[in-house]
Amino acid sequence: MLRDPGVEVALLAYSQKARMRDIAASEHTVPIALVTQLVGLVKRWNVGAADVLSAVAMDEKALEDPFARVPVLTMCALLERARTLTAEPGLGYYLGLQTRATLYGYLGFAGLSSATVRDALKLMLQFAPIFSTALATDLRIEGRAASLTFEERVDLGSARDVVLISLIVGAREIGRAVTGRDTGGSADFAFPEPEYHARFAHLALYSRFDQPVNRIQFDAAVLDFPILTADPVAAQLARIQCERQLDELGFGVRFADRVRRLIADEDDNLGSVEQMASHLDLSPRTLRRRLSAEGVSFSALVEQGRREKALRLLRSSRLSVEDVARRLGYTTASSFVRAFHRWTGTTPVQYRRATGAS
Repeated sequence: MLRDPGVEVALLAYSQKARMRDIAASEHTVPIALVTQLVGLVKRWNVGAADVLSAVAMDEKALEDPFARVPVLTMCALLERARTLTAEPGLGYYLGLQTRATLYGYLGFAGLSSATVRDALKLMLQFAPIFSTALATDLRIEGRAASLTFEERVDLGSARDVVLISLIVGAREIGRAVTGRDTGGSADFAFPEPEYHARFAHLALYSRFDQPVNRIQFDAAVLDFPILTADPVAAQLARIQCERQLDELGFGVRFADRVRRLIADEDDNLGSVEQMASHLDLSPRTLRRRLSAEGVSFSALVEQGRREKALRLLRSSRLSVEDVARRLGYTTASSFVRAFHRWTGTTPVQYRRATGAS
C-alpha cells in the first residue's frame, strides 16, 4: 500500500527528533489501553488501526493482551502518526473528552469504588506507577484551593501537547462522571498556546499557557464530593489488585526504584547520598550496599535523574543553559554542557534546535 509522502516526511522528522532524546525514556511505559483508545478514536476520521500502528511496526493482535505495555516514546510516535493521518491537530482534546476511569484498569476501578474524590486521588497518587512513571503527580492543598500537578519526567517530544491536554481534560471528564457534578477549576500548561486551542476552549477547562507547571486548580471542597459508585468491599479488592500489579511491575520490591523515584521528585536538586540515606533512615553505607545488591550505584541514579530533568528543562525556552545547569546542581555551565554531550552526543543548544524548543 502506498503511503502519503506527507506522512512519510512527518514520520522521518519525528524519528530524527526522537533519536535526540534520552535513551532512558524507553524505560517508561504506558498500558496498551491507551493505544486501543487511540485507534478507536481515529475511526471517526475513517483511519484504520493498521495505518496508525504501522508507524511503529505494531500488529493489531498486540491490542488483544489487556496487560501489555508500550514504551512512552512508542506511544508518542503513535499519537503523531494519528494526528497526521486525521489532519486534526487538536487530537488531545478528543482523547481527553472521551476518557473514562476504566481506561486506568485496576487503578480506575479502585478510584470508582472510593468514598470521596480525596480518597480516589490518594489511591491514584499511591499507585500512579501502575499507569506510568513518565509523569509525576502531586496533590497540593492550600486553604480553600487545591491543585493537581503533573511533572514531565521524560521528553514527550512533538506529542507533548496531545499527552498533557488529553490527560488534564480527561481528569476533568472523569471527575464529572464519578461525582455527577461539575468540579470546575482551571488548567495550566507549561507550553505555548496551540493555534487550535480556540476551537476547543468552550469544551475544556479555562486554560492558561506558558505557565511554570502543568496542573489543574480547583476548589478544595471538591475533594469531599462523594463518588456515585462508592463500594468499600470493591475498593478493598481493587486495592489488593493494585498492590499486586505494583509488585509485578517491580515498584513494590526493588529498593533502587524507590530511590530513583525520590531522586526524580526533588524540586531543585537531586540530593547527596547522605541526604538520601537520612530521608530513608539509613546510614550512607547501608544505602550504598542495598543499591549495590541490585546492581546499581547511587551516583548512576543521580546521573539518570539529572539527564531526564535536563531534557525536560531544555524544552522550556524561558530557561537559559546557565539556569538549567544551576538547577541541576552544576557549578558552571561548561561542566553541564560536557555532561550533556556525554549523555546524548550533542550539546544543549543543538538539542533545543533539533526539538524545536529554541
